[in-house]
Amino acid sequence: MKRVLGVMVLVLVLTSLFSAELVIYTSDSFAGGIARVAIPKFEKTYNCKVKVLSLGSMGDVLARLIVEKRAPKADVVVGLSSEQLQKAISEGILEKYRPVNSKNIVYKDLINDYGTVYDYGALAMIYNIEKIKNPPKSFKDLLNPEYKGKIVLVDPRTSSTGLTFLMWTVAAMGEDGAIDYWKKLKNNVLTFTSGWSAAFKMLETGEADIIASYATDAAYSMYEYGSIKYMPVIFEEGAYVLEEYAAIVKGAKNKALARAFIEYILTPEFQREIPLNQWMMPVTNVELPEVFRQYVPSYKKILKVDPNITTRLDEILKKWEKAVIG
Repeated sequence: MKRVLGVMVLVLVLTSLFSAELVIYTSDSFAGGIARVAIPKFEKTYNCKVKVLSLGSMGDVLARLIVEKRAPKADVVVGLSSEQLQKAISEGILEKYRPVNSKNIVYKDLINDYGTVYDYGALAMIYNIEKIKNPPKSFKDLLNPEYKGKIVLVDPRTSSTGLTFLMWTVAAMGEDGAIDYWKKLKNNVLTFTSGWSAAFKMLETGEADIIASYATDAAYSMYEYGSIKYMPVIFEEGAYVLEEYAAIVKGAKNKALARAFIEYILTPEFQREIPLNQWMMPVTNVELPEVFRQYVPSYKKILKVDPNITTRLDEILKKWEKAVIG
């Protein structure tokens, strides 16, 4: 009888833990992508409600979390780049948690005690093959006058994609070389969007011919249009990879449910949905769709920056702002 009562108490405790609403802060790309497929499944599994709050770009999300540091309103943040993750850690806004399912992550060096990687993808320049007949093959090529007014990039101050693209130039040319490069590149840029979604929309509507995006975009083009309309180019200097992390916000009101969500994003059920919904690569060993196997380019050389650069992000962004915005 005591054992039965103990089980009943445990059930009541778990029910109370998972009956509240989980609040997730994230970007437009996650909210409009895999969240539409994965969140309902999570809600059904845990008999709970999840509020996904899209705050635009991940830079905006991080800024909001810092502002709310003393009275956090989110339980989980989803979509931090590795650089943004380190910034969040230094600000003391994340709860330390390593999920049991982290054992499923293929690349063990991506495991972090504060953030859980759930997808990754190499950056690439994407061009409309109907408009660009001589695509750039290197950073130097991107400076050619023929591309003036045809390039749309993402602001590194507000977007994880934009920040990663900035880090790609730093990895390829060094910090000083990258800032000098941006002084020239800005002359060819039509505009800077606040987030990746806005830039990709400009490509689809024909307002932009070239954008900074991801190597999976040819697979997207084939899947969505039945042909290769948008072609990725990984520059000759080497590839640069963006990893995206989810983390528990320090002071989260629904910590148990937040931990359950972090475990969930590393399950086969979630990871299988990443390619055709998030258009990134899964971090666990799940089978890739045929379009990924056929149309995602491989790369041998991967560029990286000194990990300590994350402690100077604000300084680097100010240099970028002075060089590009003035």
